[in-house]
Amino acid sequence: MATDHAPPPAAPPEASARLLLPQILPAIVVGVGASLLFLGISTLAEEFQHVLWNNLPDALGIGNYSSLWMIVMLTATGIAVGLVVWKFPGHAGPDPASEGLGGPPHTPGMVPGLLLASTLALAGGVSLGPENPIIASNIALTYWIGRKVAPSAPGAAWIALASAATIGALFGTPVAAALVLSEALTGQPGRGSLWDRLFAPLVAAGTGALTTQLISDPSFDIGLPPLTDPGFDDILSALVIASLAAVLGLVACYLFPYVHNVFRRLRHPMLMLPLGGLTLGLLGALGGHLTLFKGLAETEELASSIGSWSSGELMKMAVVKLFALLVASACGFRGGRIFPAVFIGAAFGLSAQALVPEIHPAVAVSAAVLGVLLATTRQGWISLFTGAVLASSSPSMLAILCLASLPAWLIVTGRPQLELDHEGHSLH
Repeated sequence: MATDHAPPPAAPPEASARLLLPQILPAIVVGVGASLLFLGISTLAEEFQHVLWNNLPDALGIGNYSSLWMIVMLTATGIAVGLVVWKFPGHAGPDPASEGLGGPPHTPGMVPGLLLASTLALAGGVSLGPENPIIASNIALTYWIGRKVAPSAPGAAWIALASAATIGALFGTPVAAALVLSEALTGQPGRGSLWDRLFAPLVAAGTGALTTQLISDPSFDIGLPPLTDPGFDDILSALVIASLAAVLGLVACYLFPYVHNVFRRLRHPMLMLPLGGLTLGLLGALGGHLTLFKGLAETEELASSIGSWSSGELMKMAVVKLFALLVASACGFRGGRIFPAVFIGAAFGLSAQALVPEIHPAVAVSAAVLGVLLATTRQGWISLFTGAVLASSSPSMLAILCLASLPAWLIVTGRPQLELDHEGHSLH
């Protein structure tokens, strides 16, 4: 019996150059502005970090990274950030435990407090990165200015420009922004093809990345030896390490709502954040100074000293950093989770490599970073991209990581995320 088949859906009409060309100038302006804000906050935090962790302890005759100094500094950071959250207009934004990478725009009045809280946390040694506050601030400012300059333009367009520009600036390349936005835009209704909708954001991302490259010298290359002749043992190692690292990342995801609830019971930022800072100081004293700060420079130090640490020491650093990320995210510090997760993955991967020296270091680190990021961010493309760039984007490594992502994704999909809803329950 004959059956009728519905015709396939028509492809969306392509946008014309007349519609795309006017988007270039706003995208360039947003790209430059987003990069400058990121670079400004990063430079300010680095200078302040040098004062707090070098100049001040030297003047006092105290060891820079003594256990006592780590406990004092992180507790003091908690007090300082607590004051900002308590007293600044907008309270430095909503509870960061319920905020992902990006999201709807906040009011511009919230931005100064958010940036100050983030700068203090970065300088004070808190195990969080700059990405979430910088993206949220750029979205808020771009949306506010864009709606005033061009009120007829869709608000979502300004959000996409700000997100893409900031991700491009953070990673020093527009590729990460393209991957993240393509994942976000897939299946969403809109005028033109996916590439039409990516046109302006890619201009913003490229401009942001180029501005960062011209002013600074960002690099995710941590100096791992290249993988030149991959074999089946490398594939097997990546599959196992990525899966185990994903399980490690899920530990934090499952514990997150419980730790968050403990701090929320204190109800006041001047209780939550100082207690969180004290806890981070104690964790730093346990794990050593490499488990402090956002983690990228510390990851480079780990990679430059392969063979200097035992498997147990590296595993201890990975676990301590995992709990530091968990506490920092739960108690109210403003910051992102990608950079600390990179350190966790690198320490875990090098621990596996120290235990089984036959595993190639690039395979161990890249696969472990991939697994931890998949568990803690659920951003498939950004996890794959970050794992690949740590290994200098070797084509053979990229192929191995694509395979390693499959079992790791099966482990994490449908599980709790390292993000809560506004009632404090895990997102799945």
